[in-house]
Order: sequence, then C-alpha cells, then structure tokens
Amino acid sequence: MTKARLEVRAAVPADVRRIAALAKRVYEDFVPYTQGEIRGQINNYPEGCFVAVLDDKLVGYCATMRISGEKALRPHTWDEITGNGYGSRHEATGDWLYGYEMCVDPKVRGTRIGRRLYEERRFLAEQLELKGIVFAGRMPNLRKSWRRVESAEDYLEKVVAGKIHDPVLRFQLANGFEPLGVLPGYLPEDTRSRGNAVQMVWRNPFVDQEASAQLSVPRGIENVRIAVCQLQARAVKDFDEFIRQVRYFVDVASDYEADFILLPELFTLMLLSAEEEELSPLESIELLSRYTPRIREALSEMALRFNINIIGGSHPTRMDDGDIHNIAIVCLRDGSIHEREKIHPTPNEAYWWNIKGGDSIDVIQTDCGPIGIQICYDSEFPELSRRLVDQGARIIFVPFCTDSRQGYMRVRYCAAARAIENQCFVVMAGNVGNLPNVGNMDIQYAQSCILTPCDFPFARDGIAAEASENVETLTISDVNLADLSWARAEGTVRNLADRRHDLYRIEWNEDGGSAGAGDVQGPAPRRGHGPGGG
Repeated sequence: MTKARLEVRAAVPADVRRIAALAKRVYEDFVPYTQGEIRGQINNYPEGCFVAVLDDKLVGYCATMRISGEKALRPHTWDEITGNGYGSRHEATGDWLYGYEMCVDPKVRGTRIGRRLYEERRFLAEQLELKGIVFAGRMPNLRKSWRRVESAEDYLEKVVAGKIHDPVLRFQLANGFEPLGVLPGYLPEDTRSRGNAVQMVWRNPFVDQEASAQLSVPRGIENVRIAVCQLQARAVKDFDEFIRQVRYFVDVASDYEADFILLPELFTLMLLSAEEEELSPLESIELLSRYTPRIREALSEMALRFNINIIGGSHPTRMDDGDIHNIAIVCLRDGSIHEREKIHPTPNEAYWWNIKGGDSIDVIQTDCGPIGIQICYDSEFPELSRRLVDQGARIIFVPFCTDSRQGYMRVRYCAAARAIENQCFVVMAGNVGNLPNVGNMDIQYAQSCILTPCDFPFARDGIAAEASENVETLTISDVNLADLSWARAEGTVRNLADRRHDLYRIEWNEDGGSAGAGDVQGPAPRRGHGPGGG
C-alpha cells in the first residue's frame, strides 16, 4: 500500500508561510499577500479555508467566509468585502459563503486542483444548509480583447455566448456558477481585468431560497482560564532569588489550572536591586539586557514544567542592530518561544533609557487560539489592536508599568475601549511597590484586571475580574471565547461587522518602519527617569 499523493484538507496556521509562497508564484503581477493577512483568513474562519498538498508540496489554496446575502449580493470591492484581505468580515450567522481567494500552482494545472477546492466549498455550503456561494471572478482576457468589445458587460456576454474564450470564467461557468453582473473597480490592481470582476453565484438546490434565514450562534463553551500577576517590587540578592519569586506565582497559577499567566511590564527591573550602588539609566538598561538569555531560558523551563502559557511581561533586550527594545518574551507550554516588541516607547523610556520602538506586531498562535500582545503605551493606539483582531486575536494581553494613578487610568481606559471596539478580552498586569535603590522603581500604581466587551453575555461593568489596588496578588478568572463569537454576530452592537470599509482602512507598512521611526519627538520629560508608563 502506498501513501496518497494528493490531500485536500483544512488550512491551519502552520501552512501560512507555504500559502504566502504559493500566492507569490501565482500572482506575479500583484502585490503578494502578507503572512498576517493569510493568518487572519485562517483564524477568522478556519472551516472555510482549504489547501491542496500534492507530493508534500502545497499547490492550492482557497479562502472562504460566511456573510449575509445583503452584503454578498450587492456591489462591493474586494478590499471592502474581505476587510482589506484579512477575512475579518466573516459573520457566524451569514447565510451565504463568500469565496475571496482561489489560487493553484501553475505547474500543476490540469490536475483538477481548482475543481477539488470548489467541491470543498460546495460541500461546506450544503453541510451548513446555506443559500449558496458567491464570489467575484477575474476576467483575465479582458484587456487584450478590449478593442473587440464595447464594455466589460459586453465582454461577459460574449464569453457566456462562447464568442470569446476566457479560461477563468469558462471554468467557473463549467462548475455550475452563473454570472450576476460586472463589479467595476473590484480589484483595481488587476490590470488584465481592467479592475473589473464578474459577480458569480451558485444557489444551493437543497434549501429554500425564498425562506428568511433563521441562523444563530449557539451560546457554547470555549473556556480559557487566565491568571494575572500583580507583582510586588522587592529587593533580591541575585538572579536566582528573583526567579524564585516569579516561579512561585507561575506554580500557583498552574495549581489553579490556568491556561495563561500574565506578568507585568519591566518586571525584571527588580534585578537592579542586587547592585551595590544605584546605576545610571543607561547603565541600568545595559545591565538588564545581559539577563535576556537567562530570562528566556527560565520562563521557557517554567512553561514546560508547569504546563502553562507564560506572557513574560516585558524586558529590555538588545537587538541584532545594537538598539535596545522593550520585549515581551512569550513562552508557550509546547516549548516554543516568541517575542513581541513594544512599538511605542514612552517619552521617558526613549529619553532616559534610549529604548527604540519596534516595527512589527502580529498574533501568536497558542493552544487556546491566537493572542495579541500590546505593551502598556501601545494599548493607547487603537490601530494596533485592530490589526491583531483582524489576524484573529480574541485575547489581547497588556503588561504595564505605571507610577501614578493618572498613568494607570490612561492605560485602563484605553484597554477598556479596545475590548469594546474589537469585541475581545483585554488582560492587564502591572507592578506595585517600590525599590529605594532602583531609580526606575521609585513608586508604582496598579490595579490589574481582565476586561470584557460591554454586552449581555459579559460582566455588567465590563470587568471579568480585577485585583485590589497596589497589593501583590494573583487574580484568576475564566473567560468564554464563545461569548465573543455570539456578541460579534448577534450582540446589541457589532463593532467589527459594522465597520465602514468603504470609507476607511488601516494600511500597515509590511517592510517595517523607516530609520528613526521609533524615536519619540519633543522636549525632555520633566520628571525623573522612571518608566513613565501609559
């Protein structure tokens, strides 16, 4: 018995790199997909994304989402309908499937890969008893046939009548799809189609097309337990004593069977108390950055040993280019290690510690789904949270370090806003106490918490749990990710679904920021060299 050569299966996040490479081969004349966009497509509706693997090589990919007929059957553009390529306009109660990506490696065309992917879509629509499938097909021969036709609509009529050959449209017609009309400006960069596309539909023969949709999202259970560590700054004599303090809280969170524990921003600053004399700001950061390998190793060992995902607050880390960045070290219980940068250093961080801002922000895939990290001040920039949620994040972790109530409330109010506008959970953890011999830890103010959207499935005040102010503690709470799915589809307000993609969008520079973009502008901060968080 030999191994099957061809497999058509659901796409998974581990396929993202290979899908991006496939799209780059297929669309030589288009700007290629980013990995973030593909990650969002899969995370936002994994049941609707499929890959074809032939002889262990990924040769086909299609992306699909559920959407209402009201949106799918009216005029639209590709950017508008897909949420700028992330598939973030998926509606759990949508009564139509919308196909917005189908690509097959040119080297294997003729092996009916495309037909097999279409069959997966059709089976999904039938299984879910949806009304059908809608997509917008390219018209790749339109440009070279332009002198022979009066308009894009005339071209479509001639293709249907067999007077002009268009391989893409003929393939779709042969697969049972019927044209509804032309969508002008659907994909402006598709020059071969002169920006046009044909709106195609397949109607499910097994459902009553006239019946009104009665779809709803079941209020299921997708439980995740989160532990938030509000950590007391205390003097330690060496690294081992510091790690014992951290390990204690990780151990307790594990005993409570938490899936995640979040540590505060700059929780490693207490290592400076082991020095005989108070160091200058730059000396402090340089010393702390030398601990990075040991921090990474210790947190990874704890994640494996205690079977818990550790969001390692943040720690100053020297990068390959010599700059110091504020980095969250995330150690998952499967042994993998991830790092996420603080994008926006505060004026104090930039001035006193010469910390530079990072230039990338993406979700991390965990065994509880994709999560996002925003370090303190980053939570005050809504574009970052929206990017993470577009990629599928349902929990955003915000480690913070604030010295005053004003600073804390800036972070808290903004985190609450991010939870509402993105219909996600936001988790905050901060430091408390002070260290007399560490200038960066003069005073601390924190009230760590787990925030929710404000709607009926959640806590009345949008707070799943919160710690007492300025007291070292571990706060633990369960959150139900399925409540987010319900709220996004049937909530009192539906912030994600109601975005006006026809009016506004976020553009991210995938090549990273320009030189010096992470620098903070303006005069020197008036206060001392504390973190000045939030």
